[in-house]
Amino acid sequence: MNVTILGCGYVGSAVAQRWQQQGLSVTVTTTRPERLPALSDVANRAVVVQGNDAAALRDLLQDQQVLLLSIGARNRSAYAETYLDTAKTLVQVLPDCLQQIIYTSSYAVYGDHQANWVTEASPIFPANENGEILAETERLLLSAADRRTDRLKVCVLRLGGIYGAGRELVKIFGGIAGTTRPGDGSEASNWVHLDDIVGAIEFARAKQLGGIYNLVQNQPVTTGELFEQIFTTHRLPPVSWDSSQSSVRPYNARVSNQKLRDAGYEFLHPVIEP
Repeated sequence: MNVTILGCGYVGSAVAQRWQQQGLSVTVTTTRPERLPALSDVANRAVVVQGNDAAALRDLLQDQQVLLLSIGARNRSAYAETYLDTAKTLVQVLPDCLQQIIYTSSYAVYGDHQANWVTEASPIFPANENGEILAETERLLLSAADRRTDRLKVCVLRLGGIYGAGRELVKIFGGIAGTTRPGDGSEASNWVHLDDIVGAIEFARAKQLGGIYNLVQNQPVTTGELFEQIFTTHRLPPVSWDSSQSSVRPYNARVSNQKLRDAGYEFLHPVIEP
């Protein structure tokens, strides 16, 4: 099987390694030519492609059966260019040979549900322009399946915060140990280990999943609980909370992964490992 990974960063590189080990023919892309040598080590082919280059995307997808869209914006001002422009271009050039698109989205599209549980059927309330861009990217990609139901599956995986080897939680949050944070730490925090992102992407490919699936750990924790676990485990000073200040987090929901588990995926890291 021929598979392409559009955007080969932290997640894409790990998936590329997994797929190559399984004997798939893996093509990966980057927007930076200097990354080609490193990417050549994890794939059969590495090419430079810009997401808004229709001709390049058309050539890239010839004879490909699966596309993993695992792109990331370089900064907050680049969301429209990175996500929306790529999706718009992509749906214009999809070849008939393509059987599945897997897109790594974010649970941030749910917005503020005041720490209540949400499922894939829950309404989404993007909290800002970038959240709206992520939501519109999902809609565009899913519309491609609606137009070609008999030939193309589109699977949207709404990821929690990503951690794993080289991106441990203590590295992400260690700098705030001993500080005072706004709010009371009661907001929901949803995370997923890199191993489970790779595992779920391969599960989605193998099972030819279509539709939206939440990809987070089994049981959300509050931000307060998360920080306490991390700083206690690593013997760092705890965080203090100032409830007189409002939290600046734009999303707050306890996200259920039950749909993915019901489909048969078994999490390798079902709880947060600080």
